[in-house]
Amino acid sequence: MASIRSGNKSVLLVVDVQVNVVKGAWEAPRVIGNVALSVKRARAQKVPIVWVQHADDDLVKDSPGWQWVPELIPAADERLLHKQFNSCFEHTPLDEELAKLGVTHIVLAGCATNWCIRATAYGALERGYDLTLIKDAHTTKTLELENGMKLEAATLVEDLNIAMTWLSYPGRKNTTVAAKAVEFYGEGGKRR
Repeated sequence: MASIRSGNKSVLLVVDVQVNVVKGAWEAPRVIGNVALSVKRARAQKVPIVWVQHADDDLVKDSPGWQWVPELIPAADERLLHKQFNSCFEHTPLDEELAKLGVTHIVLAGCATNWCIRATAYGALERGYDLTLIKDAHTTKTLELENGMKLEAATLVEDLNIAMTWLSYPGRKNTTVAAKAVEFYGEGGKRR
């Protein structure tokens, strides 16, 4: 069983909103706008933001496609982590960074829904964090399987939104919320 984290202090975790990750993704301009709105709201409320950026053989570090989309640029004082696996927790210092911040509640946005967002959401819950998935601030591409079957991106997004609404973990809370309605928490669980 995971160690349940006491308190209710939020962080906004922005995952992989990179040029080649969102290129061709479902409703990318709208989703990027909602991620940007979430970043703006977190900054206004002085909620910490952790940016996580993926690199692998197909997404080469420092290449043009690896860069953040122009609408989203981390501020100099915001944490930036790099990863090579789907979950933001695997082989990164994310858990340690969140501990330094006293975070107990992750507000999650980014790409790609069926890979890094899903893996990070489950990873957060399994590590004892509360989780809010911003339901209109994550996206992916339609998945075409070898047998000709297509898993539409909109369906993959909705599937994860439903899962994060109905999953149940002992001692943890998880939900979804629209970007315009996301609430962050500070010390003592007070809304900011």
